Amino acid sequence: MAKIVILSGSPYKGSRLDSVLAHADRLLQEAGQQSDWIHVRDLPAEDLLHVRFDSPAIVQANERIAQADAVVIATPIYKAAHSGVLKAYLDLLPQKGLENKLVLPVAIGGTIAHLLAIDYALKPVLSALGARHVLAGAFILDSLVKKKEDGTSELEEEAALRLQDSVGQLVRELIWQVERSKVANAAN
Repeated sequence: MAKIVILSGSPYKGSRLDSVLAHADRLLQEAGQQSDWIHVRDLPAEDLLHVRFDSPAIVQANERIAQADAVVIATPIYKAAHSGVLKAYLDLLPQKGLENKLVLPVAIGGTIAHLLAIDYALKPVLSALGARHVLAGAFILDSLVKKKEDGTSELEEEAALRLQDSVGQLVRELIWQVERSKVANAAN
C-alpha cells in the first residue's frame, strides 16, 4: 500500500476545503489506500512565520512528506493564489522535498476565475520543490460544497465527480508506479 499524505492549507477548521478532503480521503479508502493528514493550521504559527526549519513540529511534518509516495496538496484560493499558511509551510520544505513524489493539487475557490490558480500559482512552487509528476488536479467551486445544519458539508454531484476523477487518477498512477517498481526489482 502506498503512503499518501493529505496536506491541507486551509487556515480554518471545518472549512469547505476540509470537507472536500474528507471526501477525497473516503475515495482513497474505498480504493484500498490510507492517508496521513497534515493540517498546516495546526503547525506552530511562530515556527511558520519565523521560518524555523529546526522546529520539532516542522521537522516531523517534513519527515511525513519525505516518507510519502504521494501528496495531495490542497488549498483555498485567495486573491488568485494558494493560501499564505500553505506557502509558509511549503517554504519550510527542503529544496527537493517533493522529488519523486506523485502530487495531486486540489483547490477550492469562490469563482471560476480562480480556476487557473493551480497552474499559474501553485504548480510553479511545487516544481521548485522538485515535483516532476504533478497531476492535473481538481478545482472545486465553493458554491458546490453545501453546508448542512449539523455543521457538516456535502459535495454537489459535479464537484464529487470531478474529485472522484482526480483521486482515481492518483490511485491509478500509484498502482502503475508500484507495478513498475516490481518489474524493475525483478530485473535486478
